[in-house]
Amino acid sequence: MLRSLLATALALLLSAPLVAQHPANRPTPGYVRVRLDTSAGPITVALDARRAPRTTANFLAYVDDGRFDGTVFYRSARKKVAPKFGFIQGGTRQDARRLLPPFPLEKTTQTGIRHLDATISMARPAYGGSAGGNFFITVGAAPNMDAAGQYEGYPAFGRVVAGMDTVKRILAMPTGGGSGAMKGQMLLREVAIVRAVRLDGKAKPTGLVKPWLMGVPRR
Repeated sequence: MLRSLLATALALLLSAPLVAQHPANRPTPGYVRVRLDTSAGPITVALDARRAPRTTANFLAYVDDGRFDGTVFYRSARKKVAPKFGFIQGGTRQDARRLLPPFPLEKTTQTGIRHLDATISMARPAYGGSAGGNFFITVGAAPNMDAAGQYEGYPAFGRVVAGMDTVKRILAMPTGGGSGAMKGQMLLREVAIVRAVRLDGKAKPTGLVKPWLMGVPRR
């Protein structure tokens, strides 16, 4: 009897780290939740501040400054052979007024965070090395986004804990236009990111100037 209880307790202890890697939509040590209120519905993500501290800090700086407020989801990249899978992309696009300084890329080989279903990751320029104010959310696994050898991949840093129905709804929306890698993937009707709000911890605005708000009447 005692041996059985000890074995059960040991199994629970061994399984604890695995549970922590998949946070629920509640306060979880090591994670910071952010809710994206969009015109298609809310999406809540849990950011892995322990394994991807720089990427998480960058995203939270955009959130706490309000730099994502009033931006859009503008891309839906569906897999040709399986259109229910792919990713959606949103953020500041090329709006230099909202951009913060780039930060060093945290590769998946460094963090151990893979591009599985419902993963949030940062988009980056083709020349790599850093990321900025654009991000994407996967529907289905995307191992081709993970770093491998000389390929830097993309910096995954959390996962969706609520609102995957919204993500899938955006993925299914009509697309067209675009060029290069984005050809045919631009949403014909962009989805507004009305507000991005931190749900855990205290907001830490950068205190930097917000030029995109200049001339906007205060409510």
